[in-house]
Amino acid sequence: MKLYPVNITNFKIDGGAMFGVVPRVLWEKHYPADENNLCNWALRSLLIDTGEQVILIDNGFGDKQSAKFMSRFHLNENKGIDKALELHGYKTEDITDMLITHLHYDHCGGGVRRTGSGPGYEMTFPNARYWVGKAQWESAMNPNSREEDSFLTENLIPMEESGQMRMIEKNTRLLPSLEIRIFNGHTTGQLIPFIRTEFSTIVFVADLLPSTAHIPLPYIMSYDISPLETLKEKESFLEEAEKNNYVLFFQHDLYNECCTLEQTPRGVRAKETFNLHERFPV
Repeated sequence: MKLYPVNITNFKIDGGAMFGVVPRVLWEKHYPADENNLCNWALRSLLIDTGEQVILIDNGFGDKQSAKFMSRFHLNENKGIDKALELHGYKTEDITDMLITHLHYDHCGGGVRRTGSGPGYEMTFPNARYWVGKAQWESAMNPNSREEDSFLTENLIPMEESGQMRMIEKNTRLLPSLEIRIFNGHTTGQLIPFIRTEFSTIVFVADLLPSTAHIPLPYIMSYDISPLETLKEKESFLEEAEKNNYVLFFQHDLYNECCTLEQTPRGVRAKETFNLHERFPV
């Protein structure tokens, strides 16, 4: 099995939204902000090549949204999904399975693209099955008022119409080495992949834990629809991850790609931070 971090772009959004009720004077000790209260975040996917299947976890914003829409995110170091894959020797046609943790636009927008210069859409990964949580899909089709702006029709309906979409209804294994678990605090039916290797289990923590700065239990995003559920999910997950020495792979942490955990007098905290290929070379 080969694993590749796929760095699509960086983007800036409000630090207060990312840290919820925790005041800036506390969270800024762990994650910097500029004079406009904007923090710079990674948008990082993960590619898993088993030799038989090539699985991509999440695919970024995409490039089909208007300039006005994208101006809200201050993209920087923007490669896009095609270039990001090419840097590792892959093309969009090589992807056999597109695993989408959830359907917010920064996680699934790159899975659908415009057809040439026309008004239509096509699938970015023409040979892939698109795996989506069933509960997340139902939530996106009937969104609550807090999330409805995050579920964009042009990201979703072409997936359904393509015939490539597959639903995940419960905790399952897509492969013997790839377990998928469902978490509901950030959004209903978020899929969290647990990747078993001969050395350790790597967890793509998506928006359960956007960064190492979110490891302390009260550090929960304002975007989470059920913050008390997030609190319970984090506590249980962090206890399991620390006990079993999991490697956490961060999708949004600009400064830390991975970490392990340790128990401290203040609770579970990051132990070591490192890039994936320092521990799992290809």
